[in-house]
Amino acid sequence: MRTLYVRIVATFVGIAFVSGIVGLALTGVYYQERMKSESETKAWEMAQSIRELYEQGMQSSLDQYLAAVAKLGFQIYAVDERLEGKTFGRAFKHGTLDDSAIRLVLDGGVFHGMEEENGRVRLFALFENSVRNTVGIPVRTPEGGYAVFVRPDLEAQIGEVRIVSAVLIGLTFLASLVLIAVLSRYIVKPLNVLKEATRRIARGDFNVELEKSRSRKDEIGDLAEHFALMADSIGRLDRMRRDFVANVSHEFQTPLTSMQGLAKAMRDQQTTPEQTEQYLGIIERESRRLSSLSRQLLKLASLDRDDVRLQKESFRLDEQIREALITLEWQWSEKELNLELELPETFVTADAHLLHEVWMNLLSNGIRFCEPGDTIAVSIREERGNQVAVEIRDTGCGIPEEDLPLIFDRFHKADKSRSRSSENGGSGLGLSIAGKIVALHGGTIAVESELGRGTTFTVRLPQL
Repeated sequence: MRTLYVRIVATFVGIAFVSGIVGLALTGVYYQERMKSESETKAWEMAQSIRELYEQGMQSSLDQYLAAVAKLGFQIYAVDERLEGKTFGRAFKHGTLDDSAIRLVLDGGVFHGMEEENGRVRLFALFENSVRNTVGIPVRTPEGGYAVFVRPDLEAQIGEVRIVSAVLIGLTFLASLVLIAVLSRYIVKPLNVLKEATRRIARGDFNVELEKSRSRKDEIGDLAEHFALMADSIGRLDRMRRDFVANVSHEFQTPLTSMQGLAKAMRDQQTTPEQTEQYLGIIERESRRLSSLSRQLLKLASLDRDDVRLQKESFRLDEQIREALITLEWQWSEKELNLELELPETFVTADAHLLHEVWMNLLSNGIRFCEPGDTIAVSIREERGNQVAVEIRDTGCGIPEEDLPLIFDRFHKADKSRSRSSENGGSGLGLSIAGKIVALHGGTIAVESELGRGTTFTVRLPQL
């Protein structure tokens, strides 16, 4: 398997190699263009000098003079009228020339081979050690006419340049390899840490440490930061799932165990008729509570779905709250609670069925924790921004401060002193359901409470 580290290194090496080749080619082209004019000028001037000296009656032989000129850094190819050629200086790698070019010069013409070669689309044509890459002029001597082809001997200069370039390129490439290896490891190391973190999460261990990766001020640091947040969120969800399963099991197991014991006692005829009647009443109440718990669990499951669609309609909110109070009348009248209502005519557009569930949960919660003679106050007021606020206040026992952040958690019960099987004991799901419904409507629900003084729930909803 090709790792990311290998891929990054290979990519960088490939880029460095291609960049080196392109850079070398561009440097060669630039160097060639820069030297082209100078080389042509030197070759032309030297050829002109040779011709002028012999036209002025120079006494030494042409061979001697051309040999001396070659020592000054030139390559020379001289051809007589019989088309017999002789080389002076370093030999040409390609030492042949078309007869037509030679005849052109012998007949008094000028050969510009360097210009023709450099005019082609050929890389490093200037440095090609060929007779064609010369300047040719006619020279008249007492022995006869000659075609003399001259070019500067660039091999010595180019040889040094090649050696220096090769050394520099090699050192640069090695340094690049080291730098690329270090940089790639710097990039890949935090990704390997993240990979190990995913394995730990897959094994159920959500306590991943990514402090070093999160401290980076780049995209990998952002990735590590969001990954850590995701791991924390998944960990919380996993704990919630475990707690949820444990709480559901306990909520069902406790009444079922109680009902099983009561049924066994009655079946074994160990109870009096009065006890049997009492036990049947307990079994009936626990059955109702289990049925209510099942309905609430189904309600939560339906609200947790991503595709929940609200059946919105326009209705009078004040009338809906009055209907909820009438439904719960047997509870608050049994405790002789005082009601204070401030419910002006108010229209909202919402899911009436779900909002009814909110008022039933909040009102029954207030009634449950009120003592006889306490007060429950319900008010509605319209606020700016097309919002409506519903306030439900009771003067009951209140909620401990440390429990306030948790009251909307599933199965949380602030009043732990009450028995789960008590008639006043709730399932711990009502407030969670209420909060979920309000959130689905784009609203908020807030709570204020003081132990021994009472509790106030404030629900804010968009009016349209």
